[in-house]
Amino acid sequence: MKNVLVLISDPARPAVTAAVLEAATEALRTAGARVGTADWLAPGIACDLPFDGPAGPVTLAGVDAVALPAADRRKRLLVADMESTMIHNEMLDELADFLGLRDKIAGITARAMNGEIDFAGALNERVDLLKGLSVAKLDEAATRIRYMPGGATLVATMRKHGAYCALVSGGFTYFTAMVRRSLGFDFDAANILKHDGKVLLGTVEPPILGKEAKLAALQRLVGERGFTAADAVTVGDGANDLPMLQAAGLGVAYHAKPTVAAQVRARIDHGDLTALLYLQGYRRTDFEERKDP
Repeated sequence: MKNVLVLISDPARPAVTAAVLEAATEALRTAGARVGTADWLAPGIACDLPFDGPAGPVTLAGVDAVALPAADRRKRLLVADMESTMIHNEMLDELADFLGLRDKIAGITARAMNGEIDFAGALNERVDLLKGLSVAKLDEAATRIRYMPGGATLVATMRKHGAYCALVSGGFTYFTAMVRRSLGFDFDAANILKHDGKVLLGTVEPPILGKEAKLAALQRLVGERGFTAADAVTVGDGANDLPMLQAAGLGVAYHAKPTVAAQVRARIDHGDLTALLYLQGYRRTDFEERKDP
């Protein structure tokens, strides 16, 4: 069959049951599709439901349902956002906490990630508020990093099967370098915080890595490795991720802001980062299991 509906739940709370499978099948048939035999990728966690024909929205409690073409699902390039995607944190907010400015800066962050204000302007505004902060606080902020579940297994599995994995962030190289090493990414790119060796200067090195630069990074990596955009899977949560999510063969809005999720075909609201593997047709037995840092 030409299409597949991938049903995915949080591995910590398996929710893909026989009843869920029946409900998904009925939803597809109601939309006019012809449905094939279910193929379990991980019992209780993820299942492929092949089908031909149209697929209307399939909404299931506690389960992500993503309709995709059945052909060419496995990707050879992963380009991932970092903050609120590979890690829980927004590191600018963590740095602001040292100055008692977390609420103020977090509010600007939220508006920028939801696409309400310009990313570059919002970044400059927030970084300016950090002027004078001790460089030593960068190390202290790094101890607060909390990794998203499934990220280490996602990267290890894709690399095991020959994919190139890149971390591209609107955050800062100080932190992307750490996350790259911890999770095993091949490459990282982000903004560079300027400092005099003792304190932050309240600026970043131009040009700012925003949505256009993320898309450009995807295009550059595709070209350098002899791929096409169809060979890439991208993942992110914010408005500055939208162009690269929309340009890739598989763009995944991961626990994303509402305005972002509404504009991306593959939306993961319940699963962890291993959901990206199930979307590509990997079975749990194919995984290179890694413990998250």
